[in-house]
Amino acid sequence: MTLRGTDPATVRTALDDRNPLPGTAGFAGTVDDRLVRDVLGRVPLFVDGNVDSHADGDPSPDQSPQWAFDPTELSSPKLFPAGSVAAGTDDWQPDRVWELPDPTPEADNETALETLSQALETATTTMKTDDAAVAFSGGVDSALVAELLDAPLYVVGFPDSHDVDAARTAAAAMGRDLTVVELEPADLERAVPAVARAIGRTNAMDVQIALGLSLVAERVAADGFDRLAVGQGADELFGGYEKVVRLDHRVEAETVRGAVRESIATLPAQLPRDVCAITAAGVDPVAPLLHDAVVDAALRLPDDLLADDQTRKKGLRAVATDYLPQSVAYRDKKAVQYGSLIARELDRLARQAGYKRRMDDHVTKYVESLLE
Repeated sequence: MTLRGTDPATVRTALDDRNPLPGTAGFAGTVDDRLVRDVLGRVPLFVDGNVDSHADGDPSPDQSPQWAFDPTELSSPKLFPAGSVAAGTDDWQPDRVWELPDPTPEADNETALETLSQALETATTTMKTDDAAVAFSGGVDSALVAELLDAPLYVVGFPDSHDVDAARTAAAAMGRDLTVVELEPADLERAVPAVARAIGRTNAMDVQIALGLSLVAERVAADGFDRLAVGQGADELFGGYEKVVRLDHRVEAETVRGAVRESIATLPAQLPRDVCAITAAGVDPVAPLLHDAVVDAALRLPDDLLADDQTRKKGLRAVATDYLPQSVAYRDKKAVQYGSLIARELDRLARQAGYKRRMDDHVTKYVESLLE
């Protein structure tokens, strides 16, 4: 397969119209001998940074430019920039052709929420399938995906973790069954090397996040499902991070809207990690909250439907109350690596292996040692 995520005709039209949101859930690959990747980088795409060249910079005549959806297939994988197009004849030198839209926010809150609700229905109707399960943490993102897709729920975490407890109470409130994938330290020891190789990263944060996705995907695959539905993108699109309200040193923007756009801009680097972790475990990811229709609706939310000191993801939560119990729609959650206790247990394994906290980035050093 040379193109993933949509059909060539849709990409050709998007190129002709310079339309960054042509109604897909992301795409990447080749169309008419051109390499393409959608504006949010929802489908991973890598080029080989080790192509031999002549002194003038042109590729050697006996070596065509290499690319892949999986970084493990290349000797020196580099992410192809999101929103870009390149021709193989110029060694995949990217040309940015799509930019994230910056529409005028909707003036009427009710209209904005109705547009978002319709977008969610469009996304989930397009993606609904009988062969998917949901990575469920009990928060509004995964709960909304679960309800809209009407798919089985799976949570991963250590027995005393916040995520397992939150998922159980949320599933009970929703009247849904839940499969709990309880972890033990040996699961992390076994999975860390494979996950680090699959995502092409060894830093502690990326590995911790990818581990949770990989381990729940592994169980979902073993239970006979072909797809894992996730709530990825909600925090970035709808103002789910503390930093977008605080406007602290982590953001350059001086407004909540500006900080949300900065968060969205991080997706092209994050999503390949998540997708590669899931696919390496044997299933394909489904991310309804990252469908073009939902992205477009999120970009049109007025400021008072983003986030404030009391509530984050205000617009998403308001819509979610039409589908979920109030207690679930407004539940706070922890990042998966902390809520599942994966970060805590990986830190413990690193220290047991001799990588003490006084060492700089001791968990990353431990991960790297497992790959040697």
